[in-house]
Formats: sequence, structure tokens, C-alpha cells
Amino acid sequence: MAAQSFDIIVIGAGPGGYVAAIRAAQNGAKVCVVERENLGGICLNWGCIPTKAMLRSSEVFHLMHRAKEFGLKAEKVDYDLDAVVDRSRGVAKQLSGGVGHLLKKNKVTVIMGEATIPAKGKVSVKTDKGTEELTAKNIILATGARARELPGLEADGDLVWTYRHALKPPRMPKKLLVIGSGAIGIEFASFYNTLGTDTTVVEVMDRVLPVEDEEISKFAKKQFEKQGMKIMQKATVKKLDRAKGKVTAHIEVGGKVETHDFDTVISAVGIVGNVENLGLEALGVKIDRTHVITDEFCRTGVGGLYAIGDIAGAPWLAHKASHEGVMVADLIAGKHAHPVKPESIAGCTYCHPQVASVGYTEAKAKELGYDIKVGRFPFIGNGKAIALGEPEGMIKTVFDAKTGELLGAHMVGAEVTELIQGYVVGRQLETTEEDLMNTVFPHPTLSEMMHESVLDAYGRVIHF
Repeated sequence: MAAQSFDIIVIGAGPGGYVAAIRAAQNGAKVCVVERENLGGICLNWGCIPTKAMLRSSEVFHLMHRAKEFGLKAEKVDYDLDAVVDRSRGVAKQLSGGVGHLLKKNKVTVIMGEATIPAKGKVSVKTDKGTEELTAKNIILATGARARELPGLEADGDLVWTYRHALKPPRMPKKLLVIGSGAIGIEFASFYNTLGTDTTVVEVMDRVLPVEDEEISKFAKKQFEKQGMKIMQKATVKKLDRAKGKVTAHIEVGGKVETHDFDTVISAVGIVGNVENLGLEALGVKIDRTHVITDEFCRTGVGGLYAIGDIAGAPWLAHKASHEGVMVADLIAGKHAHPVKPESIAGCTYCHPQVASVGYTEAKAKELGYDIKVGRFPFIGNGKAIALGEPEGMIKTVFDAKTGELLGAHMVGAEVTELIQGYVVGRQLETTEEDLMNTVFPHPTLSEMMHESVLDAYGRVIHF
């Protein structure tokens, strides 16, 4: 059978790949997407979306327990784990189907199967029906990443889980150990802890959510502990002894090894890029610690081959992948494309309380040699936060004292994952403190705290 020819072949249909394909089709290219598992990738099916659905259930459960505070009555509050999981899977399914519809609408050819690149401009796909040969001048790698497994801590789906098992739990954990306190670990810890699981989090670094600003990490940790979570920092899980219905974890902390018993362990110790079995080494693609090396325009150095999203390295975020997909599609079409700057990408963690940030932390700004001004504003000083019954939180802003440039913004509290975008837009437009001070924020909203935090950095705070 003759090879099918396309202008662009995209390998992987996650938030990087499917967006790249749609944009390329809008630009008039003939496009094919190859996907080995689910349209929408990990994000839609096993990551961002289903976890948010589950966290929403736990948030509502938490609020039902607080009914009395709001003058409401809710008695015998309970949950049905299977129904919570079913709702989450339904949300994922709906969105994955939506991606299929969008690709069809944009006339993108979809081939389900496993791709390899036998030579420049050629893609071979193993499908249920056999092998399909494809050719294209440009190939975009968007194969994503998977959970990192540490030796001795491998998942078995029964006692030790990865994020996948945690999204379709075989049972409700009674005593849970979460290894790793990045976004994935802390979100699952938050979900299960809220539903009543005795939860312990072990973090190898000196604080939870280690990529966040130190002040925000400390604030979040206090809130987690208030909710009954146990947090062990500067701690390492050395080994797991598995028995029937029980795991004994050997945890090294402060130079001593302690043993603790759990019935479930969730491993969330980072991710590795899906770079194997594609034929990349033979093509001359440079790979460093499971990630493809690219320039700022996602070019691999091999003509006509691009890599976007998780496979191209940190930050491992869906919105970064999507944006790189659009950039590469525009670059191929000869349009003016803007490289994606990692420090302009916001990070959001949907634990309770939520955490969100963009740009440099206070420590990073100092390390880079900036003379800085820092502003803070607490949720307790905001009318809307009090009315919502969410007085725990803070917003912190970091400015360049010389130019007034907003270097970073860091938040913890209710709905901050929605608020952060205001500062993201501000940074994109190269806003200064003066612009932000002169902006009128609507009242009563949580967003007013963003204004007050800026005012505070310059000694002009009103409501605190």
C-alpha cells in the first residue's frame, strides 16, 4: 500500500498534540494525528480534568460539613466513592469525545496506533489492522510523559498506586502515605484527606509544594496540618515492605529511619518523558534525562522535527503544551511565532486551599540580583472572602524596585487558580506597579486583594 502523505504529522493527541493539529489545519495544512490510547491524552483522561472533578466532590463534601456556619442544615452527610469516581470518569469521557469532534470538524485525520519514525519525514504506525506508512515534511512530537517509578516503590495497583489507580481506587484508603508533595501528590492527599482518610505526606525537599514561594508553602502546610494531614519534610521513603493489606514504609528523616504502617501508598515522585521506541536516537535527536532537547521554538535540531509539551521538558503543564503546539503550527506556516517563556506560565494546584503562582519567587528574584519590593494581602482583610466563609489565604506580589516590573505573584486561598490570570495578563502586557495601582477592581470580589497586594508593596495598602 502506498504511503499516505500529509503536510504535518502530530504524534500524540494530548493538550499539546491535538491543539497543534487544529491550529495547523486552520493554517491550511493537511494534518494527521497519531494517538495510541485516548484523544485528549493524560490531561483530559487521567490528569488535570478528572482530578478536578474529584476535588470538586471533596470540596462540596467539606462545605456540607460546614453547613451550620452558613445557617444551613445538612445531616448524616456521607459520600459514595463509586459515584464520585463515576462522575469524574464521565467528565473525562465527555471532554475526550469533544476533542474527537473538534479534530473531525477541522478535517484532521486521526489514526489510533503506536508510531515510530523510521527516517526523516516518515512515520510508521502499528494499528489493530496492521501497519500504516505515512510521510510528511514536518513532524511534531507530542508524546507526553508518564509517572516516574522509583526502585522498590513501584506501583502494583493494590497497595501502591500511581495517579491512575488513585483516580479509579479499588477501595477507600484508611491510612494513606503520599510520596511527593508536588501538585499531583498534594491534590490526591487533599482529596483523600477531605473524605476522612488518615493522610501522611512525605517530601524529600525542605518544604511541601517545593516550586512555590517559601511563604506560600509554609502557609499551605499550616492549613493542611489544620485539616489533619501529617507532613514529613526533608524525608525519604527508603523502602516499602508489602504484606496482605498492609505496607510498612521505612522513612528516613533527620538521619534516623522510622517505620510506619499504611494500607495504601500513592507515589507521585515526578514524571519521565515518553521518548522510547520512537526511533529518536537513530535520527540524531538529543535526549537528556528522558526529555528531548529543543530550542526556544521547539525545534529538535533535526530538520522538520519538533517536540512540544512534557516531552520537551519543564514546566510540565498542559497549557504550556497547548501554547507550544500553536507556536509550532504557526512557525511551520511561516507566521510570526512567539516563543513560550517558562517564567510567564502560571502554575495552579487545586488542593484545599488552592495555590497559584506566576514568575519569580521572592528568593529567585533576589538570587537574580533584583532589588525588590514585596507586597502582601491576607484574605481576612477582604469582604468577599469573609462573605464566602474563606478567610484563610494570602496574595503576595514581587516587584523590581527600579522599574516597577511585576516579577512574580504568589497566592494561596479560595479560587486563586482563577485569580492568577490577572497577573499573567499584566506580565504579558509588561505592566508596571503604576498601571496596576490605577486599575479599578470591582467590589466586592476576591480580585480586590490583587490590587491591595500591589498597594502594599509600595506602602499604600488601604484595608489592612
